[in-house]
Amino acid sequence: MRRKAVLILICLLLPVALYCRPADAAASFDANAAANVWSAALAYIAPRALNPVTIPQMTLWGLNGLAALDPNLNTTLQHGEIRLYGPDQLLLAIAAPPPDNAPAWGQAAAKVATAAYAASPALQQAGTQGIIDNFFDELFNHFDPYSRYEDPVQAAQDELMITGLAGTGLTLANQQGKVVISAVAADSPAADAGLQPGMIVTAMNGQNAYPGLVTSLNEDMAGLAGTSVSISVMDPQADKDDAFQSLTLIRGYIPPQTVFSEPPVAPGTAFLKITGFNEGTGDQFSAILAKLMAQPNPPTGLVLDLRGNRGGVLRQAVLVADSLLQSGPIAETNGRDTDADQMFKAEGADLTNGASLAVLVDGQTASAAEILASALADDGRAVVIGSETLGKGLVQTVTSLPDGGELYVTWSRVLAPKGWPLQGLGLMPQICTSNGAAALQQQLAALAKGQNLMAPAVSQARAMRPPVNINAMLAVRGNCPADIGGELDEQAAAAVLGNPEIYQAALLH
Repeated sequence: MRRKAVLILICLLLPVALYCRPADAAASFDANAAANVWSAALAYIAPRALNPVTIPQMTLWGLNGLAALDPNLNTTLQHGEIRLYGPDQLLLAIAAPPPDNAPAWGQAAAKVATAAYAASPALQQAGTQGIIDNFFDELFNHFDPYSRYEDPVQAAQDELMITGLAGTGLTLANQQGKVVISAVAADSPAADAGLQPGMIVTAMNGQNAYPGLVTSLNEDMAGLAGTSVSISVMDPQADKDDAFQSLTLIRGYIPPQTVFSEPPVAPGTAFLKITGFNEGTGDQFSAILAKLMAQPNPPTGLVLDLRGNRGGVLRQAVLVADSLLQSGPIAETNGRDTDADQMFKAEGADLTNGASLAVLVDGQTASAAEILASALADDGRAVVIGSETLGKGLVQTVTSLPDGGELYVTWSRVLAPKGWPLQGLGLMPQICTSNGAAALQQQLAALAKGQNLMAPAVSQARAMRPPVNINAMLAVRGNCPADIGGELDEQAAAAVLGNPEIYQAALLH
């Protein structure tokens, strides 16, 4: 039921949703839709792509997608004409537009696709969206791994993952025969209304709330943004006169939870795991950290677990870094487009009041997570523990296309605060766990004597500057091969946070 509701919501949100139309509505190739999408894409990519590429070349690459669907088709640029060939015959020849006219090239591509569609059962089976998809698949085969097109449905699903499905922020549970609020999402309509875990829900939308209905009540929290949910609650902790209240909550977008508090690795420490970076991550992190630091005995050490974190919204990683750093650079990006050049700096305050910090990374730590870890390491704010990270140091700019799809185009490279590139190189940890338990024990023993065995490898990595020689990069990464994180990471974190001498020796700042 929840999945069906999400799909209906996606179809309602899309300006042109070919996947949501009845089958007979897409019986012919929609040349106008394809022309609009391709024209917008070509115009957007040309001035922004990290490596320069011409509009005619991109168009021909994209039209090779026709051959991917039907190998009998071939598109070439000859003698000032775009020519489409079928088996042993010329199907279409049109004059090539001026090289800088993106709309004209998009329209020309649609004319070629229309002729190909009429001659090819394979293209007819693929339909308009399939042809659009293959155009971009072939185009981006000539780009980096991160530039891509997402069709309207996938784009809408990803948007929901980032912004969240519209809801109230309430999670209900059956406790001792009562419907009770078990969780309230940060910065949600429920939180803004003052609702708290432990309150008893007596009615929702005019109907009595029974424990056996908890599952359906939770499902009913989701809906279109701007619609309302009425709820009656009783607060067991309030005075009798104020115990009962009725509220109307207006559904808003609730980002999925990405920050979680887990059992500490050592007494006096805290353990926070960030699984990704969406629009709510910075606020979630600050809220949980503030609650930890407000305890009568706040933690003196913090483990930040970024293992398996593939990144997400760069700005949110910057916000997390800003809450752990007093000042200084976080990252720098640069590209062909001057708008791609940015310098991110810490402008807030360290919410931990200088607590010792250990960051766990592994071979799946990527993108925004690598940017956060490298900022903390280069500043000398944290000891990074684990293995070499993935090495995704390219940033994509995103735009919506006329069909409701989205275009991701790599337009800048990321440099860590000390100037070394993340792309391909990744982050070298100050304590390596991927070489096994024996090697880790040797490192910890040396750290207890004030020596960091990873110092040469870390120095080599931080001294690198783009463009990085691939062989030199691989040689450096080989000092701590990328691996999946495990128990050795937590053991190392406990040793580091439990011994100030080891911690200082490991920082390598």
